[in-house]
Amino acid sequence: MSTLKIREIQPEDNQQVAEVVRKVLVEMGVPKVGTAYEDKALDNMFATYQHPRMNYFVVEDEEKIIGGAGIAPLIGLEEKICELQKMYFLPEARGKGLGTQMMDTCLKFAKSQDFEQCYIETLPYMESARKLYGRSGFKSLEKPLGDTGHYNCTMWMIREV
Repeated sequence: MSTLKIREIQPEDNQQVAEVVRKVLVEMGVPKVGTAYEDKALDNMFATYQHPRMNYFVVEDEEKIIGGAGIAPLIGLEEKICELQKMYFLPEARGKGLGTQMMDTCLKFAKSQDFEQCYIETLPYMESARKLYGRSGFKSLEKPLGDTGHYNCTMWMIREV
């Protein structure tokens, strides 16, 4: 029987988190340039999220990281808007309600940090993710916000926190 839990990232999680994100991006056929795949932060996610108003959460199943997501201020609009970042799950984590649980965890954290809105960038063919975002109250935008550097992400969404 598995023991799934959502918890804050720890330094020893760095390698597994990077592997999860890159594995899912390759599986989804995401371009490696202009997306999270090439983010330098990916190899040291613990340190990346050790700043004010930032946190990264992982889903652990018997000491194996099977997914994660983070919240950080949206560059250029830091005061009021956060960004849901690097939310990816391995196939064995999907269809179990973990996306909804992770979304709730991230949005509660965002609210605790006094953000007013949460922004996310995604891709048109990430249909399951977009459905989750829609069910979670995210609405589509016509253009990107802030300065994420992910120019290959062509769908943008936002919701109130």
